[in-house]
Amino acid sequence: MKIQAALITAPQQPIQIEMLELDPPRAGEVLVQIKACGVCHSDYHLISGATKHPLPVVPGHEGAGIVEAVGDGVTRIQPGDHVVLNWAPSCGHCFYCLRGKPNLCDTFVGPIWNGVMLDGTPRLRWNDQPVYHFSALAAFAEYAVVPQETCVVIRNDVLLSVAALVGCAVTTGVGAVLYSAQVQAGDRVAVFGCGGVGLSVILGAQLAGAQQIIAIDRVPQKLELAKQFGATDVIDASKADAVALVRQLTAGRGADVTFEVTGVPQLQTAGVEAARPGGKAVWVGLSAMESSTSLSGAQLVRQEKTVIGSYYGSAHTARDFPFLLDLYAAGKLNLDRLISRTYRLVEINAAFEAMLNGEVARGVVTF
Repeated sequence: MKIQAALITAPQQPIQIEMLELDPPRAGEVLVQIKACGVCHSDYHLISGATKHPLPVVPGHEGAGIVEAVGDGVTRIQPGDHVVLNWAPSCGHCFYCLRGKPNLCDTFVGPIWNGVMLDGTPRLRWNDQPVYHFSALAAFAEYAVVPQETCVVIRNDVLLSVAALVGCAVTTGVGAVLYSAQVQAGDRVAVFGCGGVGLSVILGAQLAGAQQIIAIDRVPQKLELAKQFGATDVIDASKADAVALVRQLTAGRGADVTFEVTGVPQLQTAGVEAARPGGKAVWVGLSAMESSTSLSGAQLVRQEKTVIGSYYGSAHTARDFPFLLDLYAAGKLNLDRLISRTYRLVEINAAFEAMLNGEVARGVVTF
């Protein structure tokens, strides 16, 4: 079938909107009519070249839609199901899945990073040439063929534009609080970066009962959003020493838990410095593949600080996507305010520009 999709043909070039050929689902695969896809920095890393990936590629990994058809052997998913797409699918039987870490499943890592389906081939073509799938999803498109393992069936009374955010930002942020850091009631936390994931961390910290939530950013609009989302204190890092102010706001000790959600090495270091002795620094943001961060070994040892990597919020998506949407439906997780603007697919470059300029909490492309 012919579909309209976003296409990245080379780094540092605008996204193109093209008509592509999409093959039908094969065994173990699902055809999804995409209804919404969030605009995320992880997709922008493809545009900037910070993430290396076969090209041309259809980006989009924070998606939700309605199942149109299923291939042979698919039994748990049916046409008409509402699904959120999971960009880190798990097999259920590898070393990591059996140890309760499905977000680290390594069964599908190879094909996913090669931009293909699990059989090693893509389902997309452009001008009779293969086109690759980002995260096995390629969700900035009218339709997507995806492995059944990436589909999580959800309740059908939630707007799919809201549900899409659970596919990345919300699960990554809330999961980092509840599962990676295991924030306790009464904890004081600091959040470096107040985009969609950072704001989700703030929502998660509220859920966990944090006593103090300190939001740090350089963009005044984002700090205003952070206050609306529940931050008790905000720090404009363009005007002040964020680490010193975090300590000042926490009786001179530092935060019990800090979250770095931008992937910027200097902020990763700042997050460690802003944590109190015995505290935790949680790194949530994806860094450029070739970046590195310098830490003080003496500080880590003498002050017993813990640095934790959090990938996809340490979540179990089959459990947590429905759980988070149940919290939303019950009024306990306000996800509506995360969506600052919606865009048509042809406006996708403007959507990324707004994200980079700090104008939105989250932009969403809707179909």
